[in-house]
Amino acid sequence: MNGTGSFGAGRAGSAFDPIAFIKQPQTILRILAWIFSMVVFASIVNEGYVNMGSERLHCVFNRNADACNYAITIGVVAFLASLIFLALDVYFPQISSVKDRKRAVLLEIVFSGFWTFLWFVGFCFLANQWSHTSPQELPLEQASDAARAAIAFSFFSILTWASLTVCAVQKFLLGTDMSLFTSEHLAGQPAKQPFPPGDTAGQSTIPVSNAYQSPPLIETVETRPPAYQIPPAF
Repeated sequence: MNGTGSFGAGRAGSAFDPIAFIKQPQTILRILAWIFSMVVFASIVNEGYVNMGSERLHCVFNRNADACNYAITIGVVAFLASLIFLALDVYFPQISSVKDRKRAVLLEIVFSGFWTFLWFVGFCFLANQWSHTSPQELPLEQASDAARAAIAFSFFSILTWASLTVCAVQKFLLGTDMSLFTSEHLAGQPAKQPFPPGDTAGQSTIPVSNAYQSPPLIETVETRPPAYQIPPAF
């Protein structure tokens, strides 16, 4: 995982490299989670129901419809979520807002951790119901293979979603390199200084030439006011 940048991604607006993206461990885990979830719900939908001499179909897991419905539900949601998060991984480096990146990583942590727990519950539920299923309730060997496949890939899904949770936590712990959002995008431009070089007091030291100076006052007879004279008495 690339440790530079904001939450594991580089500077916003950087070029997308599909080869490097596919080679990332998170992308590989995302694709595996997508495949495993598809195997789980497809196995149960196609071959997870048996007909016991009537038109009504029964779930292969001890005739417990809740077991089949649970596995199908978490499998379909995990299938769609894998595609959504895969698209988010592609778009993630283009997100320029640090807060939006943080929200996306937190969403991934919460969802991946919660779905790891649901897959664990589903694996235990299916395995328990399968252990209580008698051979007489399985007239077709094909249904048995589908049940085992659903249980096995439910276990594999626990590992993949737990690994995705760890990857998301690692991205969150990387935090943010604020230099990517403050200085790097200004590369190639001269740094702006608030004051001219050598000015330590925050005031300009540019010399002032031809400054205006008021001429000295020269008292002359012309400028002196005439003295007051008392008029003569009659």
